[in-house]
Amino acid sequence: MFFPIGDDNSDRHSTPVVNYVLIAINILVFVFLQNFGQDIPFLFAYSTVPAEILSGTDLITEASIVTNPVNGQPEDLPGLQYTPVPVYLTLLTSMFMHGGIAHIAGNMMYLWICGDNLEHAMGHRNYFVFYIICGLLAGLSHVFSSLFSQQSLLIPSLGASGAISGVLAGYMLLFPKKHIHIWILLGIVRVPAILAVGLWFLFQLINGAGALGGEEAGGIAYAAHIGGFIAGLLLVKLFVPRASATLR
Repeated sequence: MFFPIGDDNSDRHSTPVVNYVLIAINILVFVFLQNFGQDIPFLFAYSTVPAEILSGTDLITEASIVTNPVNGQPEDLPGLQYTPVPVYLTLLTSMFMHGGIAHIAGNMMYLWICGDNLEHAMGHRNYFVFYIICGLLAGLSHVFSSLFSQQSLLIPSLGASGAISGVLAGYMLLFPKKHIHIWILLGIVRVPAILAVGLWFLFQLINGAGALGGEEAGGIAYAAHIGGFIAGLLLVKLFVPRASATLR
């Protein structure tokens, strides 16, 4: 078991205002609008539902019983709720919602560690636009992956993971030698970003390939992670001012 806890910020001199704001919005939405993830109607109203994006239609369904892909046990699945905004906007609203405390804690930790350096390299405005674009493309990756596999079309998807995957990709490309501090077992090790993030992406590829043959593994939309990461790799250089585009 390993968990990133920080990185080397000695070469960052600006305040990552946008990154702080993104983290704050995610936390505020989770606490006050989602009631710590317990407000299921809100979750089902503002999450991304692949079938809704593909059809452009707000779908309302009855509650049903589904099989949990992890433990094989039947579970009650609430029906899709009325969405008070155009369904395409759920690609944006879902980026600021999370399924539980562990989900948001992991995402915000990655964003806290890597987002500040990327914002320093890009500038505040560019970083914000980059983050949103990666999140939207990640959501679309999940939608079209669901269409391809004909699975999870009516299951809501949410979380900042897709956008943060783009941030990780940009971080790895711009700062391949920067060390990330990782807590593993009983100690802390320093690992180059290209290794730490590269192994993370390999894990997404392996699990994503497995998900194509069945339900999303453990309820995780790996296609969104992969799509966001690829978007980050392809777009990051476009958002870095030419004068500061040197790899570190």
